[in-house]
Amino acid sequence: MKRVFGAKKDKEPPPSLNEASDRINKRGESVDEKIKRLDGELARYKEQIKRTRPGPAQEAVKARAMRILKQKRMYEGQRDMLYNQTFNLDQVAFASEGIKDAQQTMSALKSANKELKGMMKTVKIQDIDNLQDDMMELMDVSNEIHESLGRSYSVPDDIDEEDLMGELDALEEDMGLETAGEGVPSYLQPDNESDFNEELNLPSAPSGHAIPSRIVKAEDEFGLPQVPRASLRG
Repeated sequence: MKRVFGAKKDKEPPPSLNEASDRINKRGESVDEKIKRLDGELARYKEQIKRTRPGPAQEAVKARAMRILKQKRMYEGQRDMLYNQTFNLDQVAFASEGIKDAQQTMSALKSANKELKGMMKTVKIQDIDNLQDDMMELMDVSNEIHESLGRSYSVPDDIDEEDLMGELDALEEDMGLETAGEGVPSYLQPDNESDFNEELNLPSAPSGHAIPSRIVKAEDEFGLPQVPRASLRG
């Protein structure tokens, strides 16, 4: 049967948007080359028309230039049509890529949503609130422990604040008196000798008796003290 009717050929897959766009771009480049070639011929005919006198020769050159110009207009129309097709293919390709990106985005969002739902099942707001309450209680207990350990054992609890303020004022007055004499405190100033003697009940130095002056020794001719001569006994 295959020999009689022939085997059915498999259909070729349709070209992709990029393949179709590349093919049209190549055709457009070929048309551009033809238009450039025709532009060169038109420029040459234009120079011939300028150099040729009016008459049959000039008219013949104009006819050939007109034919080239018609071909150029035809190729320009084809080029514009190809450019429009390329533009349409690019727009479709852009829309297709946008749809693919949207599909990938939706797939990623669905996966993330499913993962978040699974994570939310393991986390409960009530558990978080209870944990926060426990932490607050632990912090309060910790503060109480530190306050208890930081108490001073030598300070009584029944101290009157007014008495403390009075003592503080008196201390400031004493400090002001001590620093009155050229900035030197009283405990650093020299003591009065009479007061010191009175405190120790020491007798005063005797008066009316002159203090013997220093004994002056005689010197010899060399400025040395003379040696006392021993008395001779008969």
